[in-house]
Amino acid sequence: MKKLNFGIIGCGRIAYKHAEAIKNNEKANLLYVCDIIEERAVDYKNKYEAEEYFIDYHEMLDMPDLDVVNICTPSGMHAEMGIAAAKAGKHVIVEKPMALSLKDADDLINACDDNGVKLAVCFQNRFNPPVQKLRKALEEGRFGKLTHGSAVVRWFRPQKYYDQAAWRGTRAMDGGCLMNQAIHNIDLLQWMMGPVESVFGYTATNLRKIEAEDIGVAVLKFKNGALGVIEASTTIYPENLEESLAIFGEKGTVVLGGIAVNKIETWKFADSQEENEDLKKHQQDVPNVYGFGHNALIDDFIQAVLNDRNPYIDGREGRKALEVVLSIYQAANTRKESRYPLL
Repeated sequence: MKKLNFGIIGCGRIAYKHAEAIKNNEKANLLYVCDIIEERAVDYKNKYEAEEYFIDYHEMLDMPDLDVVNICTPSGMHAEMGIAAAKAGKHVIVEKPMALSLKDADDLINACDDNGVKLAVCFQNRFNPPVQKLRKALEEGRFGKLTHGSAVVRWFRPQKYYDQAAWRGTRAMDGGCLMNQAIHNIDLLQWMMGPVESVFGYTATNLRKIEAEDIGVAVLKFKNGALGVIEASTTIYPENLEESLAIFGEKGTVVLGGIAVNKIETWKFADSQEENEDLKKHQQDVPNVYGFGHNALIDDFIQAVLNDRNPYIDGREGRKALEVVLSIYQAANTRKESRYPLL
């Protein structure tokens, strides 16, 4: 059986989800890990039984038996590292956001295209069973004409979360609650509602001592005439409250909730087909906001490489949510509506 050899760059907060998903897949080997902090790299090597660790990611990219690179570093490094991996002939899985500017995102997409490698962006919540069920209903036309939707992320990140590292909460390396946390749900909103036409928004830094925002709100107009609302914060006391997605149409209403859009809270359609038992099997209990989607994302990527097809969430899909966040930032800074395409 053909297996792909994986290497992880960045052994921080999210890397364990990648490591576990790789180890759980029979078609994957976690061969290498890399972190500029040697202690963390050694810890990951031992914990996940990798063959070797690196401090310099360029040295890891030189390994001829490496097939796929998972980039789990601070967001401001994603594009640079992804481009380097592509030029080394390695397939790329990059954590969200794929970059902090559209130029960097496009450069990463083009580098992967030019070097014939696959690129996937980690919006793992697209694989959540409730989200997949919602997407299926949408594709079947059960909503009729879409009217509006909302993406709400009400989470708690204390000051000590930002104080863990100098890059956290900065505009150059991280972004705020919209770019770092809510971008997952923003991705789902635009995926369900369709292409965006214009955006207006506000951001504020009200409680945390950071450069970027800890609260953001926005209104969107989609090209199909539907409207959207985004609310994001990392200031909810005293813990994560919810991550919810609501989609409304002339013939349907769906609200997904839980801490990671992992539960169906409302499911009503004019052509009602589901019974309660059917809905129950799409509910998902998750231990934290990361959920279980990385397992499906890694498996999909392996299949994409082995069968030479696009990953479920490729670079061009990953770019869309980034453009929404950047359009909110632009609107907040200029106090003017941001219109698409964002320049």
